[in-house]
Amino acid sequence: MSQFNVRVVGTIAKNSRTINFQYYFTEMVAQGETEVAAMKITTKAGIPQSWPSGARYTRGGHMPGTKTFTELSAQRNFNDTVNAKPGQGSGSADQLFAVYQPSISITPPPNATLTGDLKGNIFMLAPRWDAATYLANSTGGGNPARKGAATFSYLTALTLSAKRGAEERAEAQHINQAFLVPQDTKPYMSAKKVPGQAAADPLHRTVSSRRIDDNRKAAVKQCKRYWGPNYTSGGKECDEYPFASTYEGAAEHDYDPEAQKFNFSAKPIPGDDNQAGGSLLKSFYAKNRIIDGLDDGFIVKIVT
Repeated sequence: MSQFNVRVVGTIAKNSRTINFQYYFTEMVAQGETEVAAMKITTKAGIPQSWPSGARYTRGGHMPGTKTFTELSAQRNFNDTVNAKPGQGSGSADQLFAVYQPSISITPPPNATLTGDLKGNIFMLAPRWDAATYLANSTGGGNPARKGAATFSYLTALTLSAKRGAEERAEAQHINQAFLVPQDTKPYMSAKKVPGQAAADPLHRTVSSRRIDDNRKAAVKQCKRYWGPNYTSGGKECDEYPFASTYEGAAEHDYDPEAQKFNFSAKPIPGDDNQAGGSLLKSFYAKNRIIDGLDDGFIVKIVT
């Protein structure tokens, strides 16, 4: 009996355009009579697709190429680096999306016959590069060739806590109410189902100051409508969900007539909780390099 496992971990240094893919060969076991010592294992990694197409990458690191089982057992860790220079992407954020595909193939030892698949793509990773002016390293520290950074394209979750003692508790409770009992939120709308609860219906960031202001005005209008002009008494602020900094905010219907009107929730909550939630959202955008537009979505998770 013989076996081996391969794992690939992608990491990115802060504000870097270089992604380091670390390959780990583990659980390399050979028991009983076996020819596996001479079996050759070929490790490759390609970038089969890019959006926009035609992007060029700088590759580095030290990949194993073709080695025998015995050779890989002695040196199990390898790395591959990928860098994409700015100016190759699309849109104002200079976005470049790609597919990174590791693959493994094996060659039977001279005196052995193997059955089954002898090669395959083990999984896929989805790197992304951008040079958005509203995200970190937008100037490259004075070096245009280094501006922007890399990240991975995946749907991530903003986690807010509704537990006692959490600074953002009142905001988290408000969002949880909008998720679980939307019919009890204001403004009333019988078919209300706010987005951001699942991957199939995520939120999308907007950096348009006009749209953000319009979203806030639409939410404040409802706070005044249901709680009166003095809803701010006691230091309260009008909290809205979806967030004002998303395309799905309170004014969405004004920009997209096909969007359902009043598919949001507005509620006065303590100002400290509202501001704490806003700070967490701002930090979430920065750390995850959330891009303006519909190409980059996120969801919200409430811890209760």
